[in-house]
Amino acid sequence: MTRRLLLASFALAASALAQEAKPLRAGIIGLDTSHAIAFTTSLNTKSLPEAKGAKMVAVYPKGSPDIESSTKRVPEYTEKVKAMGVEVVDSIDALLSKVDVVFLETNDGRPHLEQLRPCLAAKKPVFIDKPIAASLKDTLQIFAEAKKAGVPIFCSSSLRFSKNTQAVHNGSVGKVKYAETFSPAHLEPTHPDLYWYGVHGCESLFTVMGTGCISVKRGTTEDGKIMVTGNWGDGRIGIFREENGKDRKGYGGKAVGDKGEAPVGSYDSYDVLLSAILDFFHTGKVPVTAEETIELYAFMEAADESKRRDGAEVTLKEVLDKAKQ
Repeated sequence: MTRRLLLASFALAASALAQEAKPLRAGIIGLDTSHAIAFTTSLNTKSLPEAKGAKMVAVYPKGSPDIESSTKRVPEYTEKVKAMGVEVVDSIDALLSKVDVVFLETNDGRPHLEQLRPCLAAKKPVFIDKPIAASLKDTLQIFAEAKKAGVPIFCSSSLRFSKNTQAVHNGSVGKVKYAETFSPAHLEPTHPDLYWYGVHGCESLFTVMGTGCISVKRGTTEDGKIMVTGNWGDGRIGIFREENGKDRKGYGGKAVGDKGEAPVGSYDSYDVLLSAILDFFHTGKVPVTAEETIELYAFMEAADESKRRDGAEVTLKEVLDKAKQ
C-alpha cells in the first residue's frame, strides 16, 4: 500500500470514528406525559448505559389540546427538561431542524397523525408513545404514510419489554396456548376504552400470544372490572382483565405453553423501553412490526364494538374493514 493510500485509509477510519462518537440528537414532541421526563432523565444524566450514544437536545412542549390531565403537566415538565439542558422550541419544524430522531410523546393520540407528518417529510425516524392514535382509522393511516415516506416508526408500551414477558416471548414455555394479563384501565372519553391505559396489559398479552387473533368478546369480571377474551384459533385463548387492587394489583399475568407456565406482564421501568428505542434509532430496525401493532389496536377496537353489542363476539376483520373504509 502506498503512503497516499495509507493516509487515505487513516482519514476514512478517523472520519468513521468521529461519526460513531457524535451523539444522536433526540427531540420530543409533546411534554404532557411523565414518559418524556423519564426518557430525558435517563438520556441526559446518563443513568442508562446505552444513553452515552444519544442526548435529548430539544422539545416542542405542546401536546394534547384539551385533555386537562395532560395539559396541566406542561408548565412543570417544561421547567424540568430545561433544567436538564433541553432547548424549548416553538414549532415542530424548529424541532426537526435541530434533531436526528424524534420521540412523539403527546399523551393524546388524536393529534399524532398531524404531528407525525412533518417528521416523515423530514425523514426523521420516530418512536410514537402509546396510544399510537385515538382511532383504528388513524392507526392504519399512520403506518400507511410512514411506509410511503420510507421512514421507520414504531409504537410500544414499556410493558412489552419487561423481563418475564420477553422470556416467554422468546420461548421459555414453548408455544403459548393460553395467557392472561392485567393492568389498570383508566378511561378517557376521547379514546376507545382500552387505548388510553388498558393498552399496557393488552400489549403484554400480544407480546406472548403473538399475532393471529381472530375475534374478541368483552364482558366483566366477577368484581365488575373490564374483561376481554380473545380467540387466537386452534384452542389458543388470551384474556385481558382490568386490575382490581387486590388479587390483580398493578400489572401482571401468566402464560401457559407446551413446556410449562410462567408469570408475564410485569412493569420493569421505562428504561427497558428506552433501550429498545435507542437500538431502533441506531439501527433503523423496528422491534415491533406494523402488523402486530395494527392487530393490537384492532383487538382493543373490537372490544369496544363487543361492548356496544352487549358482549357479542366481534371479529378483528370486521373492525379493520370498517376502519379501512
